[in-house]
Amino acid sequence: VQLQASGGGLVQPGGSLRLSCEVSGLTERYYNIGWFRQGPGKEREGISCFSSSDESTHYAYSVRDRFTISRDGAKNTVYLQLNSLQPEDTANYYCATECKIDGSSWSTFGYLGRMDYWGKGTQVTVSS
Repeated sequence: VQLQASGGGLVQPGGSLRLSCEVSGLTERYYNIGWFRQGPGKEREGISCFSSSDESTHYAYSVRDRFTISRDGAKNTVYLQLNSLQPEDTANYYCATECKIDGSSWSTFGYLGRMDYWGKGTQVTVSS
């Protein structure tokens, strides 16, 4: 399983970006794709999750109403639309086959005793 995040960049406060997480080699019928971020000097934070079992979406309080997660099954890609970006959103953004949102967690491979998979991050910088 491989995940590749892309779409980051430099944006002014109030601007928008769309991040993409392209997933390959994932054959599980039910899976979770989570977006995480880690800003400078901060701990890694789970911010959004897509669960294929019921196509549910989940958001951390810090990004709710500003970020939107979606999936394009035909392209094996999960998107994260970032709106109303603020300097505190500056971080390296990652996607993974697990999710952690405000104390709750979902794992694709944990029940098999296996580790979940992580992709390399894409940098988002919000600055004027």
